[in-house]
Amino acid sequence: MALGDSLNTMTLDEGRTLPFWRRPIALLALMAFAMPVAFSTWSALLNNFVVEVANFDGSDVGWLHTVREIPGFLAIGVIFLLLFVREQVLGLMSLLLLGAATAMTAQFPSMGGLLIVTLLSSIGFHYYETVNQSLQLQWIQKNRAPQVLGILMGVGSGATLLAYLLIMATWDTFDLSYDLVYWVSGGATALIALACFFLFPQFESPNPQKKEMVLRRRYWLYYALQFMSGSRRQIFMVFVPFMMVERYGFGTDDMTRLLMVGFAVNMVVAPLFGRVVSWVGERFALIVEYSGLAAVFLGYMALYFLELGWIFASVLYVLNQLFFGLALAIKTYFQKIASPEDIAPTAAVAFTINHIAAVFLPAGLGYLWLVSPTSVFVVACGMAAVSFVLSLLVPRHPTTGNETVFSRGVAQPAE
Repeated sequence: MALGDSLNTMTLDEGRTLPFWRRPIALLALMAFAMPVAFSTWSALLNNFVVEVANFDGSDVGWLHTVREIPGFLAIGVIFLLLFVREQVLGLMSLLLLGAATAMTAQFPSMGGLLIVTLLSSIGFHYYETVNQSLQLQWIQKNRAPQVLGILMGVGSGATLLAYLLIMATWDTFDLSYDLVYWVSGGATALIALACFFLFPQFESPNPQKKEMVLRRRYWLYYALQFMSGSRRQIFMVFVPFMMVERYGFGTDDMTRLLMVGFAVNMVVAPLFGRVVSWVGERFALIVEYSGLAAVFLGYMALYFLELGWIFASVLYVLNQLFFGLALAIKTYFQKIASPEDIAPTAAVAFTINHIAAVFLPAGLGYLWLVSPTSVFVVACGMAAVSFVLSLLVPRHPTTGNETVFSRGVAQPAE
């Protein structure tokens, strides 16, 4: 018997008859709100914290993010845990761990200490994200998935914006410390996770999920898109913010304002992106995303060759965040081609694939950054170009049996 089986359970159809605040979509929205409160605060303060307090250089930052991504690479372990813990319970336990570890971050201002606490928070974050993606694709109907996923992205952006507004309004005014802010943000996420555990019933997904590793040849394009998505994300998360701090001297409040602008835009645009994906299809949405990201990475290169100012860099940063919002098309593409019972194990496998490059890329590019920062963005442009080519292989109307443009709608074997 898995942990959580003894709790109050009901089907999704029964759950949709509950008061709105106890329905499955309300739980997904509350989890979408809780995660960024801890994670985005951690991200917003991290670069300044490691530079001002821990005295990190580019190589140290690269190693920190390499360690942070190891649990993502091991996300396949979720399949094993699902033998003993229900998905919904595992997601909330992971969210609780993320909050608790974030709260402890400033207690360890050294390389060794930060590596340990970052590893713990990363386990919580990556296992939560793996389970959350699985629950979203199981609980949301296909015909509403792009719109609902866009709304959930907007909720997450709103939570991030709120966290940043509070940081900006109080950081200098009350002379806040990294210690206090990490305690408050991490504690809030942990409390929300506990509240979700006690306030919501356990929802039964309509299709029992396989509890074994699933690798399908017909999912190969989805795997490739996940791999490239993880590779590109490392450039944006690790080196772009570090560039803003190192090259343009952005302080904590400056980075917070910049992130606020990006998430304020996403809070409004993400639900619209959901409607756009539903209207134009995953293929076109991904083509636009990767074309835009290639142009943004070229812009980052131009910052060094043309000595462009911080305003141009800030605009690129916001555009970068905006284009990543179209990545929901990868989720809905998989939902359309997947066998219903494959969603949970494939989410774990895909998350591992997404983090293959993340294990070595930050550390490797960290050393390259010390020699030539522009070369890092050359690599990023190459990644965007490969992703663009892969997006051309997504069919206009993906379904089971029509997973790529080569399938031509012919039913494929299960393996």
